[in-house]
Amino acid sequence: MIIERFKNGDAGPVYQRFRDRGRLAPEGLRYVSSWVDAKIEVCYQVMETEDRSLLDRWIANWADIVDCEVIPVITSTEAAERMARGERRDISRTPGQA
Repeated sequence: MIIERFKNGDAGPVYQRFRDRGRLAPEGLRYVSSWVDAKIEVCYQVMETEDRSLLDRWIANWADIVDCEVIPVITSTEAAERMARGERRDISRTPGQA
C-alpha cells in the first residue's frame, strides 16, 4: 500500500499530471485500487508487483509533487492462511502487493 501525501496539500498538480500523462507506471507494476481522504490531501493506493524496483521507479515519477510511504501488505485471506499454518514471519520482506 502506498500512502501518497500531496505536497503542500495540493492535489491539483497530481490530477493534472495524471490527466496529461497517465499513471506513469512501468511495465510489471499493476494498479489495484485507491482511495482519497475527504480533504483531497492524501491518497491510499494499492499497487502490485514482484519487483520493488518498479515501485521505486514509479514513485520517482511523482516525487516532485507527492511524498510516498510504502507499506507492504498481504490480503486478509493470506494473513489468515499464514496464521492457520503457524507462520508469523515479517511480511514486509515478502514480494507481492504493496
